[in-house]
Amino acid sequence: MKKIAICDDEPAVRKQMEAYFKELESVFCISYFESGEALLESDVLYDVIFLDIDMKGISGIDTARKIRVRDKKAKIIYVTAYEDFREYAFGVHAFGYLVKPVEKEKILEILQEAFDYEQEEQRGPRIRLHTDAGYQEFYMQDICYFEYRDRKIRIVTQNGEAWMRGSISKMAESFQNMGFAVPHKSFVVNLRHIKDIKGCDLLMTTGEIVPLSQKKAADFRALLTRWLAQQV
Repeated sequence: MKKIAICDDEPAVRKQMEAYFKELESVFCISYFESGEALLESDVLYDVIFLDIDMKGISGIDTARKIRVRDKKAKIIYVTAYEDFREYAFGVHAFGYLVKPVEKEKILEILQEAFDYEQEEQRGPRIRLHTDAGYQEFYMQDICYFEYRDRKIRIVTQNGEAWMRGSISKMAESFQNMGFAVPHKSFVVNLRHIKDIKGCDLLMTTGEIVPLSQKKAADFRALLTRWLAQQV
């Protein structure tokens, strides 16, 4: 369950935010704080933090700086009555900025943007390849494997396939430090998409089978084991 923190020293604002989020309590774990100090005392890592800037005691800006020391991923959204805080807010890598009084629709909109962005981040980096259909962008995580066939490279993804001209050895070299490996002279596979190994066959998440060369089998299995250990 996604965790959301709301930090504001004005009781009326917290009450209003609580009313806005009440219908979302079954979807999100929501915590309320009346000061930056109280938020910093929590050892919970929140996915999204709505943070007032102008608070008594430690300011929202300083609170955000301290949060960033222990958590680089939280989406910080500033809520304040002063637009001129914008420059400082983005200096600590804030995701967004809302000016009081905040409307429910604005909150839900920026919350959706935050989770959409997080989903994009989880899919990992993208790569741009010159395919037969022109330049296309692929998420690295979505690529299952490359196959050299009929003097072309077949790009197999979770959503389909594409073709391009090129060298499979150069493709292997380009992707070797990105979780890809060579099980056979005609294939470069994404280790994330290996579902099982049966003899000299790699069962991929697409349901297809990629051959594993007998000469490469021992080294490939060892490489896969090391890679899986690093993912834990």
